Amino acid sequence: MRHQPVLLVIAHGSRDPRHAATVNALVRRVRSLRPGLRVETGFLDFNIPSAQGVLESLAAEGVRDVVALPLLLTRAFHAKADIPAVLRDAPRRLRIRQAEVLGPSPLLLSALERRLHEAGLTPADKSSTGVVLASAGSTDPEAIAVIADIAREWWHTGWCAVRPAFASASLPRTEDAVRELRELGCSTVAVAPYVLAPGFLPDRIARGATEADVLAEVLGPSPEVARVLLERYDAARTPMLAAVGA
Repeated sequence: MRHQPVLLVIAHGSRDPRHAATVNALVRRVRSLRPGLRVETGFLDFNIPSAQGVLESLAAEGVRDVVALPLLLTRAFHAKADIPAVLRDAPRRLRIRQAEVLGPSPLLLSALERRLHEAGLTPADKSSTGVVLASAGSTDPEAIAVIADIAREWWHTGWCAVRPAFASASLPRTEDAVRELRELGCSTVAVAPYVLAPGFLPDRIARGATEADVLAEVLGPSPEVARVLLERYDAARTPMLAAVGA
């Protein structure tokens, strides 16, 4: 291939060191799945390198084309405002295309189930298990609606019930959804964090899961998440390749 844009993964960042460590592990997995693709990481806040700094470094190197991929599960404020603002301030010589956020995707549902199985559930438990789909939360109604849609879609795959919950900004909280599933009569209640990396809000989800039977790990650097990143990259780079005739 004559022309391959750099993939810049843009993460939110956190004071919690587990966040950056998880993001970096995910990026390493992406690189392992696509040898030869240059993948860089930049953060909006708290961690280094900053997304702006990475863009300036790429421009200084002579890079021309970049796919900027928001490491986000829903299209909320960061994807609609913060990241576009960073990209508008990037060096003018760069041609940048912002990729879509990761969710929703069937691969992410597969990653959620992987984490639940790693936490002790088996396929035979599915019909008797109620699941709390616990996300970080948002003030953006579009993002909240997407989480509710994912919960409905996931329920139709055979769970006893699936209820969305939010660690901030929206209701219900994880603990309330756990109690609701108990009242519905689900034999087992599991909490599946629909978040990418550890941090303050995932810790709040875990505290809300104390009455659940199973608490899965965050999605983290699972192979399914890495594959979604590459899907979003490929979808964004296709128009760029067409534009340069590569």
